[in-house]
Amino acid sequence: MFKYVPNILTIIRFLLIPIIIFFAFQDNYVATILILTISGLTDILDGYIARRFNFISDFGKLMDPLADKATQIALLGTLTIQKIIPIWIIVIVIIKEFLMVSGASFLYGKELVVSSKWYGKLATVLFYVAIVCSLFIQYWNGPLLNHPEYSLPTLPEFDTYIYYLAVFSTVFSLIMYIKAFYLQGYLKKAMEQKTDSVIKK
Repeated sequence: MFKYVPNILTIIRFLLIPIIIFFAFQDNYVATILILTISGLTDILDGYIARRFNFISDFGKLMDPLADKATQIALLGTLTIQKIIPIWIIVIVIIKEFLMVSGASFLYGKELVVSSKWYGKLATVLFYVAIVCSLFIQYWNGPLLNHPEYSLPTLPEFDTYIYYLAVFSTVFSLIMYIKAFYLQGYLKKAMEQKTDSVIKK
């Protein structure tokens, strides 16, 4: 039973997505950050357990990164609808993920695997940091700033610069993955298959 814990934690992250979005639309930024933090902790925990006890499964390989992307895109979409961030940010992210999925589908069955790299993880982390900063700024400049017992200065929107870094990392990771897909992976494999077919003839 214990070997299924990483997959159960991954499923929990999917279940937390609508709850996170609900609180975000209710402008309950504290609850949103809290549940997002819980989601992040389950992500770290399921990865640790899977590696520590060798409970790595095909389900986990597929669904774990998908849970990350679903949470990220759902939150970016929510912040876009609320006009907290500009629409071009989520457009770039969606295009990147669409190309990644298309590339993975194209390589499926060709005995090629392109594992996640540090630049892909960096982009994900930067987006999460930017999202949390956006939620915190909204909370600070909203409920806290308007609280009658507090006298606080307006917090600048410094999250914008983190989004710039995240978008740059996303574009960079896309370029690097394309290079891995085609220059190091598919094209080399296709040439080898073509050579083998010629030799067999």
